[in-house]
Amino acid sequence: MSGLISHVTSGLISPLMSGLISRRPHPQPPHPSRRRHRSRPRPLLRAPLACALFALAALSGGCAQGAKETLVVLGPWTGPEGKAFEAMLKQLDDGTAYTYAYEGTSSLRETLVAQLEADAPPDVAILNSIGELSEYAHRGRLRPLEKAAERAYAPWAGPLRVQGRLHTYWVPLKVDLKSLVWSKKGTSGGTSAPKWCIGLASQATSGWPGTDWIEDILLHQAGPTTYTDWATGRLSWQNSAVERAWKTWADLLGTRTDDAVEESLTTSFEGAADGVGGKRGLLNSLDCTHEHQSAFIRYLYADDDVRVEPSARFLQGSDEFENTYEVSGDMAAVFSDNPDAQELVELLSDRTARGLWRDMARKVSEPEPQPLFPASDDPQPTDPIGGEIAGILTEPTNKLCFDASDVMPPSLRDAFHRAVLEYFRNPTDKHLEDLLKRLDSVRDAATRPSTTGSSADGSSADGSSAGADGPLSAARPPEAICASPGG
Repeated sequence: MSGLISHVTSGLISPLMSGLISRRPHPQPPHPSRRRHRSRPRPLLRAPLACALFALAALSGGCAQGAKETLVVLGPWTGPEGKAFEAMLKQLDDGTAYTYAYEGTSSLRETLVAQLEADAPPDVAILNSIGELSEYAHRGRLRPLEKAAERAYAPWAGPLRVQGRLHTYWVPLKVDLKSLVWSKKGTSGGTSAPKWCIGLASQATSGWPGTDWIEDILLHQAGPTTYTDWATGRLSWQNSAVERAWKTWADLLGTRTDDAVEESLTTSFEGAADGVGGKRGLLNSLDCTHEHQSAFIRYLYADDDVRVEPSARFLQGSDEFENTYEVSGDMAAVFSDNPDAQELVELLSDRTARGLWRDMARKVSEPEPQPLFPASDDPQPTDPIGGEIAGILTEPTNKLCFDASDVMPPSLRDAFHRAVLEYFRNPTDKHLEDLLKRLDSVRDAATRPSTTGSSADGSSADGSSAGADGPLSAARPPEAICASPGG
């Protein structure tokens, strides 16, 4: 499967070759539903063998304490972003008994599923989907966090009820702000209607830029309570507030020619590689003035004179919800029984690691914006735009709501992506009515309790969770997906 990276390698260390390390990850135990946990053999047991093998080459004796065991972190970052994270991770493992190895892939879900099917999960995985994390927790794949649970800042993380017990299963590492509008300085601000930049292509996840639009509109028109009920599956897609959000999006975009529609459907959210002056970004690629996009896009405009504004005033929303913002994040969860994986998540989520990460982001070879973090006392970006966005994310009077589609079960999220593409091509009322009915059907299937047996990865035949106590409720996400900034 594309993107699958094996991390099962081994090595020995010689006292004459200090500095070389073993890359042998610890073996993974069977799923707890199949048998009890037992202690895993440590790579340190291989040290006597290492001494014996090198004895012929080294006439004087002694052997080092042994090879360091490798803890593997699987995450979504590649390129400069991945380099910055990996550089931070290498500094964290100095002085520890472990080597921390990072595996970055743009096919994160497929890679993780394949590793789980092979019963060889990473020690720690970093995901941006609360819906996926909730499913893994209900299937018994995640380990409840211990000390790191203190850093489970809302709305990125919170207690999840699994089999009647509340635990914290993930913590945010890096966060992002979605309720933003970008424009080139010198273009009209609020004096005329924006000409919106739309690029919906994103390989297997095409459509998500449109879901961000609809989520942000609903949040600012109907407020956090309605938004939460919808995102967590308690509100019908045919509800009038949800329907209004879709129609508002179509109204804001205005009438578009067939050629313009096709251009947006096939243009990446990052814009064209041959934009104005060879620059990427939709503002440099399309005939438009304003772009609705998350804070991460600022890396494309590092050399441009851009303006960024909260999206509220553009969305035909209510003044009551002006200080409400949609956010996203990358959360770390423990997939192995190794207690040192818990310690690693604790390290990754503290201020020291975040300071190192910010510094490494400034040192990578390509422009890479410094990451944003959830707590007010975290080291934040030092550039003006990054600092402004960090101020919104940590302002106590604001209300932050997690990206709705990333709260939904993966099957519903993916159906939402596809529906956006269909509606963009044909934004008629009748077509919208059909699409919303279809999404309600997907929602009903995704939230239906499971009564079937579980598969090899702990999931039921229909993709829900299953366990020893009979039928289980669906893998519901945490209910508190809107909150004032924490930390």
